[in-house]
Amino acid sequence: MQYDGIIFDLDGTLWDSSEEIRRSWGAVLAKQPDIRRLPSREELEGVMGLGAEELTEKLFPYLPLSRRLEIFDECAVYECAYLTEHGARLYPQVCETLARLSETHPLFIVSNCADGYIQSFLAAHGTAKYIRDFECIGRTGKPKSENIRLIIERNGLKAPVYVGDTQWDFDAATAAGVPFIFAAYGFGHVENTPRIAAPAELPALVENGA
Repeated sequence: MQYDGIIFDLDGTLWDSSEEIRRSWGAVLAKQPDIRRLPSREELEGVMGLGAEELTEKLFPYLPLSRRLEIFDECAVYECAYLTEHGARLYPQVCETLARLSETHPLFIVSNCADGYIQSFLAAHGTAKYIRDFECIGRTGKPKSENIRLIIERNGLKAPVYVGDTQWDFDAATAAGVPFIFAAYGFGHVENTPRIAAPAELPALVENGA
């Protein structure tokens, strides 16, 4: 199958920002009197890709929803500023892979994140020139599957593919009617789907119409 667009997840697919998020969130959470303890990097990795309500329910189940979302918003603002300045750990050859793919396919990002988070990736690592469009729950309030559909509709795509690293990503792509490629080097595990063990494997897989 020949794809006319490649839509990427961000966390666990293009970069691993868990350590930077731990630092930036830690700076905010340490000032909150009702936070019992700071989440570990492993705990943060376990909630990557979740929306704000579900993410904060897992990290701060003892707080009411309104307070959890208030804290999340404060963390997200600081996190985006921190990431824009410092960046995060890109997976090997991500920039080179995006450059190569952008020569033959329009590239997009859809992530369950706050508005500003994708922009921090684009700004910190000089990747904006490769990404035609992006969408996130923080801008639309919609789940990932609907944001994938928005990207498809806005850009007139007929046969895109979604690249992600978790079962949640697979489920969102399936709900949007889009084939899926599993980034096996990321945070999750998905069975019975085409996969890549490193970003640099993606061009060949896409060219072969996986």
